[in-house]
Amino acid sequence: MQYLHTMIRVADLDASLRFYRDGLGLVETRRYDSNQGRFTLVFLAAPDDLSSAQEHKAPLIELTYNWDPEEYTGGRNFGHLAYRVNDIYGLCDRLQTLGVTINRPPRDGHMAFVRSPDGISIELLQAGDALAPAEPWISMANTGTW
Repeated sequence: MQYLHTMIRVADLDASLRFYRDGLGLVETRRYDSNQGRFTLVFLAAPDDLSSAQEHKAPLIELTYNWDPEEYTGGRNFGHLAYRVNDIYGLCDRLQTLGVTINRPPRDGHMAFVRSPDGISIELLQAGDALAPAEPWISMANTGTW
């Protein structure tokens, strides 16, 4: 058995790509448009998994965008995606610059939670040892749920 990908239905492909690609730093590995099915699939991989992802051996995120409007609910019941990151403070800062709310700030220098534009919870874990606690993260309160 081989794990292939996690599919997430998205309501706004551009907003989702800004979050996953521009914010989190994932890399698009392939895209498929179905005129007959009226949908677009975009596959993304973490940069450190990129060579394996291109060989279809690493976990991928599949963003599914249905061209006809649909309402998606229940993002919280999905659970969350988790990524190991090299600089949790730098990534959280970049996400904030893009307008993303840091729901659980990395006060401990180790873990943070954010949400995608479609309400998917994303856990960010610092690679290696936790970073030394630093502002503004130490003083930042939790926002919403994750």
